Amino acid sequence: MKFKFEKLNIWQKAMDFGEEMHSVAQSFPKSEIYNLSSQILRAGDSIALNIAEGSIFQSKKEFHKFLGYSIRSLAEVVTCLHKAKRRNYLNEETFIKHEAEAFHLMNMMIAFKKTID
Repeated sequence: MKFKFEKLNIWQKAMDFGEEMHSVAQSFPKSEIYNLSSQILRAGDSIALNIAEGSIFQSKKEFHKFLGYSIRSLAEVVTCLHKAKRRNYLNEETFIKHEAEAFHLMNMMIAFKKTID
């Protein structure tokens, strides 16, 4: 038996992306444990969590609201990636890879959100 959200491609991709951000955060210096590491971990996990939470509502309006939270969390992760790159915690290649994945996930979420109007 599966929950409805487990079948959603955006939830599956968000789960994978959150795990990637976990790995990224672990590579940051210990001095960032309560700052940038914590922020990227929470925002990265929040993407999938909000998709799951929103999917339980019968109301399209509520699901839209939670998809919006997921999209904002993804934007927060991208900002954390930029911060990490500026602080030289990520090289250019790693940054570009994760930013591209984030961009793809963002487009998937926006497209999905339009389908439930």
